[in-house]
Amino acid sequence: MDTSESKRNDPYASLRYAEFNYYLVIRFAFVFALAMQFAIIEWKVYALSKDPFSLGLIGLAEVIPAVLLAPFAGHLVDKREKRGMLLKCVIAYLFISTALFILTWDKAVEGISTAWVLNFIYCLVFLGGIVRAFTSPSTFSLLSLLVPRELYANASTWSSSAWQIGGVLGPALGGLLIHWIGVHWSMLCVVAVFLAPLYSLIKIQPKPIYYKSQGESFFEGLTKGMRFVWNTKVVLGAMALDMFAVLFGGAVAMLPAFATDVLHVGSLGYGLLRSAPAVGALITMFILAHKPLVNKPGIKLLAAVFGFGITIIIFGLSTSFILSMFILLLSGALDGVSVIIRQTILQLKTPDDMRGRVASVSSMFVGSSNELGAFESGFMARVMGLVPSVVFGGCVTLGVVITTYIISPAMRKLDLKP
Repeated sequence: MDTSESKRNDPYASLRYAEFNYYLVIRFAFVFALAMQFAIIEWKVYALSKDPFSLGLIGLAEVIPAVLLAPFAGHLVDKREKRGMLLKCVIAYLFISTALFILTWDKAVEGISTAWVLNFIYCLVFLGGIVRAFTSPSTFSLLSLLVPRELYANASTWSSSAWQIGGVLGPALGGLLIHWIGVHWSMLCVVAVFLAPLYSLIKIQPKPIYYKSQGESFFEGLTKGMRFVWNTKVVLGAMALDMFAVLFGGAVAMLPAFATDVLHVGSLGYGLLRSAPAVGALITMFILAHKPLVNKPGIKLLAAVFGFGITIIIFGLSTSFILSMFILLLSGALDGVSVIIRQTILQLKTPDDMRGRVASVSSMFVGSSNELGAFESGFMARVMGLVPSVVFGGCVTLGVVITTYIISPAMRKLDLKP
């Protein structure tokens, strides 16, 4: 009979639970479809506008509702059955992707000005931000209901790996499909992919609800996740470090401009560049599944984010496609360390009845930093120029890491043992 210790030492332990395998399909298909959709839409928007700032507006359109609704969404998710909430999110994404498929059909928008087509795209991305506010806490909360607590770290690693595989294949296939069949039919492929999580959710049984009101007011329940994060310094430190690193290191959002105007590699090269960071992260996560970060994970986290900042600076200065590919791959490998550690911290430290609200706080400050980073990069590209804006962001990331090392002893002493 397996003991808890032997399970923790088995890199495949969480994969022995059937519903967790369906969860991995959901995790993969979600990010695969959304990453492919964003790659396609980013290419379409830049083709219509020829303005890097328009790429930043895509991120802003999604992050506004995602951040504003996050506290309410997390509170609602904690009070509702998680599998049912996620099912509603999948159906909503199917509707949005279908609408984008129609909007990218030239005959459907014939006679409509470019400005209006862009506005319609931004509106649909905005709706996606609303759905995302509920998707993130639902997905995070569901994981802890599928495996025993001693396997949270292992399950988080495989979950992040599935996320990264989708992140690798989504933009790469998006770029290839644009090259092969065009933007419109590429969006139809996105719609088809969303059927996979729909099927997988049906195979997972409804789960218990652990919410406890404890006589608190609606506002107190709404803000409980924020207070927990603020009072748990290691959680706060990990979120803040990741948020600022992604916020100012958002070079990936500018890839359509780099692929077109700096590296001159077209849609095929764009797809390869877009997938390179996720390839690097995937390599890291498979390594960490077999060799978990046990000794001084906080120091390793700080070192990884520092290295991430250096790769962003080098990418901004590169005019070689091969060098840019390698640097983006390395940036993803370093970022993978951050993702694994942060997800493990959240799973181990968060009480069961607060997972939705804590995940929403994470979505506000970490998940949304990707889109805010895209907006920051687009704005700075307009103000400073494309290359200087990326180099500036990498330099700020280095400053954030140095500051965190100095002011956060909890991060330096971090321990991830369950």
